[in-house]
Amino acid sequence: QVHLVETGGGLVQLGESLRLSCVAIGSGFNFASMGWYRQGPGKERELVATITSGGATNYAETVKGRFTISRDNAKNTLHLQMNGLKTEDTAVYYCNADVYRGFSYSNHWGQGTQVTVSS
Repeated sequence: QVHLVETGGGLVQLGESLRLSCVAIGSGFNFASMGWYRQGPGKERELVATITSGGATNYAETVKGRFTISRDNAKNTLHLQMNGLKTEDTAVYYCNADVYRGFSYSNHWGQGTQVTVSS
């Protein structure tokens, strides 16, 4: 019933910025923790950043100081501001959300959006 729709991926040059957005579509739900994950070619999916419903954030060491995760609870949107992009950031980025209705929780993934950083 809940769909996560991502936008903002693309091709950028080394050192530039991108802002990813994830819109959580669904009625009668609320969202707990949300996060961004990424998977590079030939690599396992890894956590990039998470944010709780209260706004507390956590980042992978590889992106600390460069990426900022944020959310708009009223609009059920999640964002990832990525600055100082490196070639190592090239990956498919996935939006993830813990969704609850009443006391029932479920986890959802977006379709993934490609971020490519070229030098």
